[in-house]
Amino acid sequence: MAVPSLILSNGEKMPVIGLGTWQGIDDPSVVSQAVKDAIDAGYRHFDCAMRYGNEDVIGRAIHEKIREGVVTRKDLYIVTKLWNDKHKEEDVVPTCRESLKNFGFDYVDLYLIHWPFAYKDSGDLFPASVESHVDIPLEETWRGMEECYRLGYAKSIGVSNFNASQIDRILNVAKIKPVVNQVECHPNLNQKKLRAFCASRGIAITSYSPLGAPLRPWAKPSDPVVVIDRPEVVAIGKKYGKTPAQILLRYLIDIGTVPIPKSSSKARIQENINIFDFKLTPEEVAIIDKFDTGMRVTSADELKNHKEYPFHAEF
Repeated sequence: MAVPSLILSNGEKMPVIGLGTWQGIDDPSVVSQAVKDAIDAGYRHFDCAMRYGNEDVIGRAIHEKIREGVVTRKDLYIVTKLWNDKHKEEDVVPTCRESLKNFGFDYVDLYLIHWPFAYKDSGDLFPASVESHVDIPLEETWRGMEECYRLGYAKSIGVSNFNASQIDRILNVAKIKPVVNQVECHPNLNQKKLRAFCASRGIAITSYSPLGAPLRPWAKPSDPVVVIDRPEVVAIGKKYGKTPAQILLRYLIDIGTVPIPKSSSKARIQENINIFDFKLTPEEVAIIDKFDTGMRVTSADELKNHKEYPFHAEF
C-alpha cells in the first residue's frame, strides 16, 4: 500500500511517515542498509541532518537504489537540518550547499533549523559552557534559510524544536513562511497545545522519537521511558492485528503529525510502515491521549541557560 502524503501550506507533498537516520552516527553501514531496506519497503521520506555525520552515506545508498531503478529522485522526500554552529546568515547557504554535496543532490525537499539556539563549534553536542553559547537572532538565521529556498536548494524550509513564541518571531519577519516544525512527539508528550498553535499558522508537525527513542545514546539509567506496550495499547492492537508500536505510530498520524521512527532492523522497518490498512477510532485516540505526561526524552538540559532554550515555555 502506497504511503499517503500530507499537503504542506506551500503546496508541496510530504509522505506521512519517514525513516529517522541518526542511528548511523557510529556505524555508517547501519544507516546505509536501513535506508536501502526502507526504500524496498516503500518508504520515500528520509529525515537526515548534517549533525548526524552520515549525509554522504545516505546519499550513496539512495543513489544505489536509483541506479537499480527502484526509485527516482522525484519519488523521494529528503529532509536535512542546519546545525547550531552555523546560524550566522552568511553561513546558512554554504552549509546547505555542503549538505547537497554530501548527498549528491541538487536540492533537498525540506531544510530545517535543527535547534533554535546557536553556539560555537566546540565539538560538544550540547555544550553546557556559557562561553560556547552565541546570541544570533533567529530572525537572522531565517534570512539565510529563505535564501536557500530562493536559490532552489530547498523546496521547503522550516524549523525544529521551536516553541510557539519562537515560531511567531519567525512569522513576524518571514517572507517565506516555515511549513514544518519537527519536535519530539509521542504518547507521553503528545504536544496538543503546540500542535494546535502550529495548525492555526499552517505549520505541520513532524514527530521525532515517536516511540520514545529507547536506544538513545544519551539516556541515563534513571531517565523515564515511554512504555509502548501498555495494556490499553495491547488491547487495541489485538483488535486490528497490530503491534503496540504500529498502534502508536498510527495514533501519531491520526492526530495529524508525521512520525519518523528510527530502526536498523529490516523486519521492524517493514512493520513500522504497515499501518495504512486501518485507522483508530476517536475513542481509541482519546484513550492514548490520556498517556500524556509532558515527559521529554530529548530535553537538552545542558543548554537550559541559553537565551534561546525552547522548553522553558509551556509550548
